[in-house]
Amino acid sequence: MRDETIVTVIHKVEDTGITRRKKDACIVVIYGAELGRKYNIEGREMTIGRATVNDICVSQDSVSRTHATISADDSGVKIRDNESTNGTYVNDHKIHEAYLKDGDLIKVGRSIFKFLTGDNIESSYHEEIYRLSTVDGLTQIFNKRYFTETLERELSRARRYDRPLALMMFDLDHFKRCNDTYGHRAGDHVLRQVAEMVRDRARKVDVVARYGGEEFAVILPEIELHGAAQFAEVVRKMVEDHNFVFEGRQIPLTISVGVAELEPHIANADDLIQIADARLYRAKQQGRNRVVFLDGDN
Repeated sequence: MRDETIVTVIHKVEDTGITRRKKDACIVVIYGAELGRKYNIEGREMTIGRATVNDICVSQDSVSRTHATISADDSGVKIRDNESTNGTYVNDHKIHEAYLKDGDLIKVGRSIFKFLTGDNIESSYHEEIYRLSTVDGLTQIFNKRYFTETLERELSRARRYDRPLALMMFDLDHFKRCNDTYGHRAGDHVLRQVAEMVRDRARKVDVVARYGGEEFAVILPEIELHGAAQFAEVVRKMVEDHNFVFEGRQIPLTISVGVAELEPHIANADDLIQIADARLYRAKQQGRNRVVFLDGDN
């Protein structure tokens, strides 16, 4: 017998803009195996689960054999959790049954699907595929490819107009321990929360990206080294003070940060990344949960 209560969320059509069956609908894999694959919803029930007999097979230990069911009725498209072990999530909310709206994110195990619907679903699908080329599916911030291309452009612009440019790189301290202790789903939850916090704190001109694994990068145009270091310290303290909770369990978390600025001897974007990354490594060597922005002691 489970202790937690899961609320069934069924909204009225007129309140939520739920799509009726006459409109096309599909779900697209935006994080996990078969990235970008589209599954059309054509009026019949579709099952998602670990077993190969499902319409959508998600081969992960955290996914139940028949995890969830998607179906369509006169009110729209809905998803139902089939009493799975680890639950079905819509926009990070655990659900028993819920109607889907255009753009909703469905999480089953560690895979994430995006629900698309409308009068021109093919156009929406191709827009989503383009977005996947620039955005990290898990955290919904920019990916490494977009970061690298943007840093090259910003570096060229800073050189051309003799403007300051800084780069901040950070990663989550003891992240493997977090995964081992609380599970990979908790680790994914923490990554998403950190990404959202930093993105919301950054300026519109800043570029926040997931560089890889638990490492993130922030491009800071028009900021010199000490200003960038001050921003890095704000982010470090914000993460340290935040109450990360997953399924009722508190997860203590800190980050280590390296900051660098564009200088005359830096030839290209790779050099700037290397300097920031080396300072990040030194922050970890010095005990973690700190910002390093100089080659000597801060």
